[in-house]
Amino acid sequence: MRIALAQIRSGTDPTENLGLVEEYTGRAAEAGASLVLFPEATMVRFGVPLGGLAEPFDGPWATAVRQIAARAGIVVVAGMFVPSREEPAGRVTNSLIATGPGVEARYDKIHLYDAFGFTESRTVAPGREPVVITVDGVTVGLTLCYDIRFPELYVELAERGAELITAHASWGSGPGKLDQWTLLARARAIDTSSVVAAVGQAYPGDEIAALGPTGVGGSLVASALGEVLISAGDEPELLVCDIDLDAARKARETVAVMHNRSGAAQPRRAQSLA
Repeated sequence: MRIALAQIRSGTDPTENLGLVEEYTGRAAEAGASLVLFPEATMVRFGVPLGGLAEPFDGPWATAVRQIAARAGIVVVAGMFVPSREEPAGRVTNSLIATGPGVEARYDKIHLYDAFGFTESRTVAPGREPVVITVDGVTVGLTLCYDIRFPELYVELAERGAELITAHASWGSGPGKLDQWTLLARARAIDTSSVVAAVGQAYPGDEIAALGPTGVGGSLVASALGEVLISAGDEPELLVCDIDLDAARKARETVAVMHNRSGAAQPRRAQSLA
């Protein structure tokens, strides 16, 4: 299975960001990828009011992404913001659209980034349900940014059959943050004996980075044993990687953490996802 990670630098104009989706999707398709991953906040970067820019999941922005995926013949997963119906009014969901041949799904971020002095829950309503999709016969789990700090979600996705788990981020900058991002991606791969593809926003420069979690780069693919198969710097870049699923399946049988997991932890995991 060949996948692509589009480490882009989103701006404040959703239409211009669609241009990036089209460009990188075309490049991924030309490279022979069946799946291209874009970061969290592909639609519009953090640091600007999201409520006025969010659109329904069947609105113009998402429809354009569907059309891009259909023309390229490739599955696209990209971050967007959707108006929430939950109280208090005015919040949005931090969502992924997954669309393309045989795929149409939405994932709403479960774990909100109320950390490092940032309170995502003020403007974002949480998701409730883990989501998997199927691409080329492979079960793929979807996660967003801060989710990566919660191994129980990744275990749940692996329990649902995910052999590849994606993490889409607009990671916050600061001391040690890039190292945490790459370490967490590798750790979640080891936790689940799954391949983890972690795609983030490119670094936007110090001035924009000061506004919130707007990206540090460092996109990577980790094998089921936690090895870094491919990685990016901090500038915009398209990574293309062939995933050896046979090796991942062998790792799951050999390491056996998914088979040896104690049932004592199951109720606690279920509560954390509720």
